[in-house]
Amino acid sequence: MRRIISLNINGIRAGARKGFFEWLEEQNADVVCLQEIKAMEEQLTDEAFAPKGWHRYLFSAEKKGYSGVAIYCKEKPKKVHYGLGWEIADSEGRYIQVDFDELSVASVYFPSGTAGEIRQDVKYDFMEKISENFKSFRRKNREYIICGDVNIVHKEIDIKNWKGNKKSSGCLPEERAWLDELFGELKWVDAFRELNQEPEQYTWWSNRGNALANNVGWRIDYHLASPGLKDKLKATSVYKDSWFSDHAPLIVDYNI
Repeated sequence: MRRIISLNINGIRAGARKGFFEWLEEQNADVVCLQEIKAMEEQLTDEAFAPKGWHRYLFSAEKKGYSGVAIYCKEKPKKVHYGLGWEIADSEGRYIQVDFDELSVASVYFPSGTAGEIRQDVKYDFMEKISENFKSFRRKNREYIICGDVNIVHKEIDIKNWKGNKKSSGCLPEERAWLDELFGELKWVDAFRELNQEPEQYTWWSNRGNALANNVGWRIDYHLASPGLKDKLKATSVYKDSWFSDHAPLIVDYNI
């Protein structure tokens, strides 16, 4: 079995201060995918950021204090891939992948379009380009688990205020249609929803208006699994007993 955790940590240094690494030691995880680490490697020299027994790989944005992804894994990977070879994915530190024998695990952080039309266009461009990567992954003789903050809800069940957000970035028809294609024509698997069809299962809550206390959330964090892993899904949970970020850790156990 492999336990894989994904979390938008909204600042790895802030997450550490909130007890993330102490929590991690209790989780029996094999791979942890982090997004929005907001730090450069030279800013993470303290031993707290390199816990014993873990291999750490970072891909930071060129801009300080912004974006960035990381993977911590117990097993040393055969290979590590930094970026996807195109502008936003690489300059903004939005993709890192580790390869094991027949399995690749990646941490991905999709752009948000909430800052306005320019960034929404950047998000659409990212979605279009990464679709080609998802297609190419399917042609390789290995399985993939792409974990991360996609910044898109898929269906009405995945957001508390469906009607009020249908014109908001993250819930736009064009964005949800992209996920329809990913899970439909491209046959990728929404690991969480394969195992849990219950309503009000969210992974992010706004800092405004007592959203967390009232569970007014969005499910925008995913484990995107290649089709061959569909029958390997064992268990899933959203951890909400402690808080390291405005997102909750999304945990999936795979029988591999």
